[in-house]
Amino acid sequence: MPSLWKFGGLTPLKLTQLGLKKMGEDQLSSRSAALSYYFLLALFPMFLFLVSLIGVFASSGSQLRENIISLLGRLAPGSASELVHQVVNQTFTHSSGIKLAAGILGALWAASGGMSAVVTSLNVIYRTKEERPWWEQKLTIVGLTLALAGLIILALVLVLYGGKIGELLASHIGLSHAFQLAWTVLQWPVTFAAMFLSYSIIYYFAPDLEVRKWYWVTPGAAAGVTIWLIASFGFRIYLHFFNSYSATYGSLGAVVILMLWLYITGYAILIGAEVNWVIENEDKKKAAFEAQRRGIETRLKAA
Repeated sequence: MPSLWKFGGLTPLKLTQLGLKKMGEDQLSSRSAALSYYFLLALFPMFLFLVSLIGVFASSGSQLRENIISLLGRLAPGSASELVHQVVNQTFTHSSGIKLAAGILGALWAASGGMSAVVTSLNVIYRTKEERPWWEQKLTIVGLTLALAGLIILALVLVLYGGKIGELLASHIGLSHAFQLAWTVLQWPVTFAAMFLSYSIIYYFAPDLEVRKWYWVTPGAAAGVTIWLIASFGFRIYLHFFNSYSATYGSLGAVVILMLWLYITGYAILIGAEVNWVIENEDKKKAAFEAQRRGIETRLKAA
């Protein structure tokens, strides 16, 4: 399988044109809307699990709790951040061992439903049928859910405590100031690397493909993460200056904004898969053409 980073010999303009055509054929807008629904169902059970888990180790009123509540609240754009902040804060307040167990089961059940929708959409994009046994498919979905949860926790830890981790490592190694400075610079690239890795894991394991090749970062992952960051940032700016959702929808405005942001997230994931498929399909067509050409040459020589 040729490298995806050769773009199948396509120019960026041609790749974009083929990608847009394929997006229309696969009805990406409708599929992204479905994903946003499943993501919404999975979001708060996942928060319940993560927050309850941390709540077992973080005492009430501790700096750890306050930092996590603040960061999780800032992830969503506009007034949706207030909704997330409120839910996370309430979950922290009432976290317990029983809720932690319920959170694990609820998060895996709900979040696996969202990942199942991603698997279905990627199978459509890659034009392949789901032929894995139900148990293998379920194990794949649950494994992907746990892997993404782990990457989310890693990203949160690096954002919140990257500096302190750098200080501990620096004091242990003995490089002090130089190591702390390097860690301050590296913690954000590592955070972004976790995002790229999460996309690559989804594209590798989710669709039922006969031939797979692992890439730490695929062109689709790079495109998906970039589009998601730009779209989320643009949406946040739009809400800052033109937020009329609260006036139109009242108290439901935060939910509408959250749904739109999850729609953007789903769209970015599917766009990345479309980019990878276009490149892989172009490589397959070239390989088929070369095989046909060699076959003709062989028959001509035999004649």
